[in-house]
Amino acid sequence: MSIVRSLARQCTRAISPFLLATESEAMQRVGTTATRVFSTSRPAAGDKTDKTDKTDKTDKTDKTEAPTISVTYHDEKDESVKTVRVPVGENLMEAAHENDIDLEGACEGSLACSTCHIVIESREVFDKLPEADDDENDMLDLAFGLTETSRLGCQVIASADLDGVTVRIPSATRNFAVDGHVPKPH
Repeated sequence: MSIVRSLARQCTRAISPFLLATESEAMQRVGTTATRVFSTSRPAAGDKTDKTDKTDKTDKTDKTEAPTISVTYHDEKDESVKTVRVPVGENLMEAAHENDIDLEGACEGSLACSTCHIVIESREVFDKLPEADDDENDMLDLAFGLTETSRLGCQVIASADLDGVTVRIPSATRNFAVDGHVPKPH
């Protein structure tokens, strides 16, 4: 795969949460800010409207929150277990970071490492996930403690099918930038 196609795929993944198909999806994602943006209308050119009326006409009663699922992280390093609520649409690596769970993510989710390697405890839940693509499988080949239900946390997106999932964080990672790897000059 060419570098350009790989970079384009990474950029698409990075902005895809912001490409919302409908107004209601946008309102769910960002709450009242989206309501204000979508409900504000601008006068057409030539309209004689009162420009001094700056009252906020948004409905402040709609406080819908994005749906969440329950995810349990079991860290093999210290045998700690923590269950958190994860918004649907967020990846499990980001959710771990937001909840102070020790799951590395050296490449920040750009599919350039395997430090966010997790193991899905239930085969049934694992089978509900979309299949890992070639880029993810290439990185998983480098992961410590690889299993049949291994995935990269940055690639597992929270969905209703995953509610109640338990993921295991292996006791070690292979982070070449930290683990003493010295790149050789070409």
